Amino acid sequence: MPECKVWRNPLNLFRGAEYSRYMWVTGKEPLTYYDMNLSAQDHQTFFTCDTDALRPSDTVMQKAWRERNPQARIKAAHQALELNNDCATAYVLLAEEEATTIVDAEKYFKQALKAGEMIYRKSQNCHSQSPQHEAQLSKDLESHELLGRDTNVLVYVKRRLAMCARKLGRIREAVKMMRDLMKEFPLLSMLNIHENLLEALLELQAYADVQAVLAKYDASGKMSTSFRLPAAPLCFARHNSQTCNISLPKSAAICYTAALLKARAVSERFSPETASKRGLSTAEINAVEAIHRAVEFNPHVPKYLLEMKSLVLPPEHILKRGDSEAVAYAFFHLQHWKRIEGALNLLHCTWEGTFRMIPYPLEKGHLFYPYPSCTETADRELLPTFHEVSVYPQKELPFFIHFTAGLCSFSAMLALLTHQFPELMVVFAKACFGALTLHLPYGTH
Repeated sequence: MPECKVWRNPLNLFRGAEYSRYMWVTGKEPLTYYDMNLSAQDHQTFFTCDTDALRPSDTVMQKAWRERNPQARIKAAHQALELNNDCATAYVLLAEEEATTIVDAEKYFKQALKAGEMIYRKSQNCHSQSPQHEAQLSKDLESHELLGRDTNVLVYVKRRLAMCARKLGRIREAVKMMRDLMKEFPLLSMLNIHENLLEALLELQAYADVQAVLAKYDASGKMSTSFRLPAAPLCFARHNSQTCNISLPKSAAICYTAALLKARAVSERFSPETASKRGLSTAEINAVEAIHRAVEFNPHVPKYLLEMKSLVLPPEHILKRGDSEAVAYAFFHLQHWKRIEGALNLLHCTWEGTFRMIPYPLEKGHLFYPYPSCTETADRELLPTFHEVSVYPQKELPFFIHFTAGLCSFSAMLALLTHQFPELMVVFAKACFGALTLHLPYGTH
């Protein structure tokens, strides 16, 4: 079975202020070891480089990111700040893990931003100086490493500050910060900052701005439903492989937000009884097709939006088209569907119709590549054990197989009882036959 590629959750929660508080209240661990281990690898990639030995505080933080014990990581961050009060990554770690409220996390991130901008400017100045001789080539490589790492730190901090503003109700400020960040670093689109922007714009009910973002990031949404992609293996496998982004939208957030906007135009007046009599209008057909497209991309989402399954805290990493992505999407976007009158009713009436178009989803899709068969295994590693993982497609046996199995089991049981207790079974058979004949009508009296 191929290894499914996992992605960092663009809207992941804060360890200290959210995940830890959940564990204190419920006694349940919301994150799996596999998920936390992936985050540790991300942090080492984002916040460390081969030239950390040049800064003593960075050397301490390099060890801190590798620590498994949260308290040891926090202690190391404080040690790094004692060595250098402008160590941005130390403030990042404290904001993520030591802060127990979003307000405290924001304070740490503001300190990280101040230190990170200063270090970033220094790295830019060093990198802009062209080497004059071979001895400076190695220094140029070192400055390139430092610039890359310091850029990662700055982008991470600005994004988390925008998320803090969003959680604290300063939504317009959050939207401005996200737009500025996307404009300042346009090449970092793989970080999916636009998903944070989409959610904030939906909270503002700025649907025209949401549509503008979708127009940029959802080119595949312009496909006609009659267009089919070739049935080829889904290129989600292997962390080091290239993904088939040409044919797939970026995420469930893109697909379902597009469906929500289409549903918003018709959901308030939609009635299944009326639609069955007069047929669907053009706008209603577009809305239904958008819902079918979203459900085909991730079939797990509707049950969470319709509250047929209970939600848990979203993991720090998600699997596209998997249950983990569905949990992460519904956790943040359920409120937006509820806000639009009739949107959930339209979803309820139409989402199951998707499966009639894809009777064999593992073999052939309609608008997308076949559904990957490895999602269940990966989702079980990403989601906590107390969560019932959604499985698609359900492995259901036809009715006649159940009926035949039950009939054979009943016949075998009768044969065994007749062999063991022949006289008793004869009496039982006569009694049953007599009871049946009493209720049979006679032709004449």
